[in-house]
Amino acid sequence: MRIPSLGAGLVLAAGAATAGNLPELTVITYDSFVSDWGPGPAVEAAFEETCACDLNFVAAGDGAALLARVKLEGERSEADIVLGIDTNLTAEARATGLFASHGRTVTGLDVPVPWEDETFLPYDWGYFAFVHDVSLESVPQSFGELADSDVTIIIQDPRSSTPGLGLLLWVKTAYGDRAPEIWGALADNVVTVTPGWSEAYGMFLEGEADMVLSYTTSPAYHLIAEGDASKAAAPFSEGHYMQVEVAGKLASTDQPELADRFLAFMLTDAFQAIIPTTNWMYPAAIPDGGLPDGFETLIQPARPLLLSAAEARAARAPALNEWLNALSR
Repeated sequence: MRIPSLGAGLVLAAGAATAGNLPELTVITYDSFVSDWGPGPAVEAAFEETCACDLNFVAAGDGAALLARVKLEGERSEADIVLGIDTNLTAEARATGLFASHGRTVTGLDVPVPWEDETFLPYDWGYFAFVHDVSLESVPQSFGELADSDVTIIIQDPRSSTPGLGLLLWVKTAYGDRAPEIWGALADNVVTVTPGWSEAYGMFLEGEADMVLSYTTSPAYHLIAEGDASKAAAPFSEGHYMQVEVAGKLASTDQPELADRFLAFMLTDAFQAIIPTTNWMYPAAIPDGGLPDGFETLIQPARPLLLSAAEARAARAPALNEWLNALSR
């Protein structure tokens, strides 16, 4: 995540002209990260102040599409780092053999789960939620209430979008064998399924549905950036599924030391302080200045939900089949 982008450029170059003989580091990520209002421009400027290098961000759709692209390109990829998959995909990513160990002893994180992954490092986290306008009457407080209502929703495709996959696993974790029943009941509420988060949120802002799959932190964007308190996230009694976004170094990189420096930089205040008001997520390591005013107004899920990376990999295909069967009827 994620800010309300209706479109993003494909490449955020390090400058209008080439950077001469400076070493180049290429980071492949999702569209909204590289947008003018996303973290990309500030991260680029901050890292280039320290690295004597040319940092290039390349956008490749939404989060789940990143892994598909990396698998397609294999060792031919020109990227050095993949930034933007999450823990629901890290087991599958690791199994490709395309990623190298980060080689770091990780301490000082504020991610609310123990971090023992030797390949991927976290840079932010949050909870999935359905966001709505505060004018909406009778806001559903559970998937059951949503299914029983006439409230319309926009969701994302779990095959291309990490929020879409997160919703799939949210329902599966909360309901287990009852997940197909829940999806069958929700089918009438779904207005459309978009390839990625940006398209879905843009349609919601244009009034195409009552609610949109997003994050508990999304209302902070409207409150802080726009002075608009009209958006809220609905607290669900089943709990809320967590997302931890990560970055990893490709084994085929021709800039391994520079890639390692970027991953180390990613966990410093210089990077982490950028996250809350550009990616609108919780930073993996809260910077010295703390969280911005306005984050204290966000809902705090009473029951956090998260599958391990291995559990998420095992659950993904069966849950996807249940979702496809329910929405195709």
